[in-house]
Amino acid sequence: MEPFVTPERAEKLRRALERKQPTLTLVLENVHDPHNVSAVLRSCDAVGVVEVYLVYNGRQKFPDLGERSSASAKKWIDMHQFSRVEDCFALLREKEYKIFTTHMANDAVSLYSLDLTGRVALVFGNEHSGVSDEALQLADGNFLIPQVGMIQSLNISVACAVSLFEASRQRWSTGMYDSPQFSNEEFGAKFLDWQMR
Repeated sequence: MEPFVTPERAEKLRRALERKQPTLTLVLENVHDPHNVSAVLRSCDAVGVVEVYLVYNGRQKFPDLGERSSASAKKWIDMHQFSRVEDCFALLREKEYKIFTTHMANDAVSLYSLDLTGRVALVFGNEHSGVSDEALQLADGNFLIPQVGMIQSLNISVACAVSLFEASRQRWSTGMYDSPQFSNEEFGAKFLDWQMR
């Protein structure tokens, strides 16, 4: 039996799904602060990210996200959890994503030089130590957000938001929000799933 959803609610769900970006995703590696994770999920929802990949290697655990702190964004984001970055990246490769880590290094390129209109996964690391050496070695490239201040550091949730909205800007300019990126079958399944949430 299908759930009862008002016509207004159904239209709101349909409009959101029509602009979802299943070719843009995020990987969080050992990010332990629940407020940071919640803020990241809100940014993901705002730009149409469908799935987020979470790597917690045993020393870190996935934080408890309260409904209030996440503003229910976690309700609309599918989360996949892994204990090894290798397993996470292997799945992303199967789905043909290009993987970019965020790390201040000599080989890092500017966020604004990346083409973020393809199948792309952006990797953000722990608040204190950043992305792991394993993630850096397995990624397709490394980027940073250009800054001119003395500190040269952003909170992880801010860095994620800046990066996601740059991806969103590129995708708006190429018309990727103008028509659904899901197939008709995927759209129908997702629409039914969302009515149940």
